[in-house]
Parts: sequence; C-alpha cells; structure tokens
Amino acid sequence: MTTRVVIAGAGISGLTAALSLHAAGITEVTVHEAVPEIHPLGVGINILPHAIRELIELGLGDRLARIGVATADLTFLTPRGQRIWSEPRGLNAGYRWPQYSIHRGRLQMMLLEAVRERLGPGAVVLNSPITGLHHDADLLIGADGIRSSVRQALFPGEGEPLPAGDVLWRGTTYTRPFMTGQSMIMVGDGTQKLVIYPIAPPADGRQLINWAIQRRAHVEGVPRGDWNQRIGVEKVLPHVEGWHCDELDLSALIASAEQVLEYPLVDRDPLPSWSTETVTLMGDAAHPMYPTGSNGGTQAVIDARVLAYALANDLGLKFYEDQRRPVTNNVVLANRKDGPEVILRLAHERAPRGFTDIEQVMPLAEREEIALRYKKLAGFEPATLNARRSWSL
Repeated sequence: MTTRVVIAGAGISGLTAALSLHAAGITEVTVHEAVPEIHPLGVGINILPHAIRELIELGLGDRLARIGVATADLTFLTPRGQRIWSEPRGLNAGYRWPQYSIHRGRLQMMLLEAVRERLGPGAVVLNSPITGLHHDADLLIGADGIRSSVRQALFPGEGEPLPAGDVLWRGTTYTRPFMTGQSMIMVGDGTQKLVIYPIAPPADGRQLINWAIQRRAHVEGVPRGDWNQRIGVEKVLPHVEGWHCDELDLSALIASAEQVLEYPLVDRDPLPSWSTETVTLMGDAAHPMYPTGSNGGTQAVIDARVLAYALANDLGLKFYEDQRRPVTNNVVLANRKDGPEVILRLAHERAPRGFTDIEQVMPLAEREEIALRYKKLAGFEPATLNARRSWSL
C-alpha cells in the first residue's frame, strides 16, 4: 500500500498529482521544487474538457472560471484570411465540461494555493531539487519537466530533447476582445502557423490575448538554461507581413505585445516504460510533446488523476502505465505530423493562391474526419468522454 509519496516538480502535473493523491486518501505527500521561489511565468495554455473534468472533480471549477476563458469556438484560416474550418469547443460542442484558455503561470499559482490549503503550507518544499532516484518514500513521481532529473536517472543514455527544427515565438497583448471574446483562431500555411486566443476575462473593454507563432527555422541545437528567452517584436513582425484576418489586425496585435518569448520546438521519443517498483514519471517528464492540439498540460492533468486512482485502489503502476502510456505515445507521434492542424498545410498545398469554395479544396467530410480522428486519439471525443466513468473514488 502506497502511503508516502515524493513528487519532483511543482508544475501543473506535480501539483495536480498532489491534489489528486490527497483527494484519494494518500495524504503523506511532499512536492519538491528546484527553484527558490515560484512566480506566475509563461504565457497561455489550453486545457481541454477531459482534463477540465478532472480539475472540476478536484473542486477547482470556481477558481478556474475566475481566472480563465471558457473557449467557445475554433476557426482555421489561410494567411489570406479565408476560412478553412470552424468548430464549436467546450460546452458548445456538447461536452459536459468546458475547455479553458488560461495563463499558464496563473494556473500554476492557483494549483499551488490549493495544495498548500489542503495538504498544508509545508507540502511544497522550494529550493529542493530531486537529483536522482534516492528518496525516503514509498514512491517517487518524476513530474520535473522535459529536462527531468528523474527521467535522466531512469534512462541515463537518452541525451538532449529532440529539436524539430522549428522556432516558437509566444507573446501576450492587451487589446479589445475579438469575435465572441471566447474564440480561438489558427492562421497558417505549410511552413508557419499563428495561434491566437484570450487567456483572461475582459476588463475595461480589453482582454489579455495570447498568440504563438511556430515557424520552420532550421534550429539545430537546443539551448540550455532558461528557455524563457525574451526577444523584441521586431524579430517576429516580418513573419506575419501580408497576413490578413478580418477579426483582428495581426501586425498590430504582435506589435503591441507585453512580452515576446522564444523557444525551440522540442519533444522526446516515446519511452518503452515509465516506472520501476518505486519510481514513475508523468507530464512532460514522461511524454514531452509539441504544443499542437493543446494537449501537453491536458495529458499531464489526466496522468495525475489516473495515477492517484491506481495507487488508492492498489492497482499498481502497471495499471497507470497501461491506461496512460499508449494514449500519450500516440499523441506525441501525431503532434509530429501536425495533429488536427494539418488542415492548414493541406489547404495551402492544394490551393496556394487561395480558393473560392473550400468544399472544392477540402470537402467538409474530410475536415470533420481530421478533427474527430485527433479527438479520439487524444481521448476527448465528446460522446465517449461524457460517458466515461470518473477517476474519482
């Protein structure tokens, strides 16, 4: 019986794991975080309905609603502004739970606050990195990110994260709400895409908008140290020159950014296993993936819930891996092929000069099939998710 757990990493996965274990009756849980102080860093993140379900079942629904935006719809556009595909999202798509767009740092701070409330102020130990597999507990959970020390100890020959050859620029801008104020837009072609969505409720006629540009850039190496590299907007603006969107001025959005961060696009190959008898992995430590399809944070939350369920019911780490590793491995590989966002590339390849009727370029049935296939693969097809049993005890 697992009674004492040490978690490496106080990110989204580690903190959700602490809350999930506590809710499942495993209360001797300590989270060790390497940094001396946690700040609300980063930019936007989408948490999909199958993970929001888990956070709501942990009693965090009201807190999420206060700091996030319940995403209502998603639209794909060509760089000319022509509409390829639109679909409802969250509650509008028939889910029993919303999808939230949210500031990653605010989400982390909300989870941290909940952990300290429920498990006690000493449950999260800062400036306390886990550097190997030795620990004074029944189980060590490696939730320490893409450069996980726990993963490195389990697989010492793996090496650095794998660069895709792309660069990712992320920024946030305060501006007027666009479309419904709960909308996501993806604009792109075969070499570049721009994703835009609000990450905070509007206030005084303005809203915090997250945007991210992924571009083929022939990045060969992966930088060490702080990946939150700040750059000037002048480096990014030329890449959207001539791009059009009826809903908002793309150049003005980027030019007015509060901050712009540059990241390499990286992941790792799927692992053959995550666990020993007393150690396991979750989140980016287990399955780092490209941000395609909004699944990184989402899958980390579900990892935490399934692991807590497995431990509380004496089902063991094999049950946890059997439930989670095949799904996340498939998502990692699908995201390398652009996931549902492949329709941007297909539309560009088939009609590089634009089109008069998208149906002649990509029939509705094909667009629907691409969207549904990814939802099934990643575990959030609406009817299946709505009918699935809860991971709560």
